Amino acid sequence: MNEENIIEEKTDYQGSRMGMWLFLFTELLLFAGLFLLYSAFRSRYSNEFHTGAAELNKTMGTLNTVLLLTSSLTMALSINVIKEGKKRLSVIFQGLTVFLGLLFLLNKYFEWDEKIRHGIYPNSPELLQLGKGETIFYGLYYLMTGLHGVHVIAGIILIGIMMIMTINERIHREKFVKLENAGLYWHLVDVVWVYLFPVFYLIS
Repeated sequence: MNEENIIEEKTDYQGSRMGMWLFLFTELLLFAGLFLLYSAFRSRYSNEFHTGAAELNKTMGTLNTVLLLTSSLTMALSINVIKEGKKRLSVIFQGLTVFLGLLFLLNKYFEWDEKIRHGIYPNSPELLQLGKGETIFYGLYYLMTGLHGVHVIAGIILIGIMMIMTINERIHREKFVKLENAGLYWHLVDVVWVYLFPVFYLIS
């Protein structure tokens, strides 16, 4: 590989990373705005938010936290081993990340289903009877965890594509920036949940 090609690849690598960081910054702004909205309403309806949080399933929330943190580890490992040329092991770790993400979504489905079966969902008669504060709390709960869930689905699809590219050797030890960017996105998904978990499940 001549010097010109090396410089071109380095420029592409840096440009790709910069583009991903800019995209992640916009995603952070989106969730930061929602967290500010949450904080404003929580300061106004402190008791109602505490009551609403007490009704959430902390066990499921904790399990989901463990699942996502573990998936972040497997994603990081998939990048580390591809740098060593271990394609098969990288694919396995990527597959584990997808599997853990799917378990997260399944667990979240059961949690939502439990609430919906009890009539707790946006604009439901049962929820409206609880008062404005709890109505806002659950509205934000469904909005923010739902939006996060959409990001989890997008991350699973993205990592699935990375698995195919790794199998086809379009991602390998010399060219792995796409996998790194997918990892950055997945870590963002995990970080957002690390903030969502305490503000909804651990209000004191």
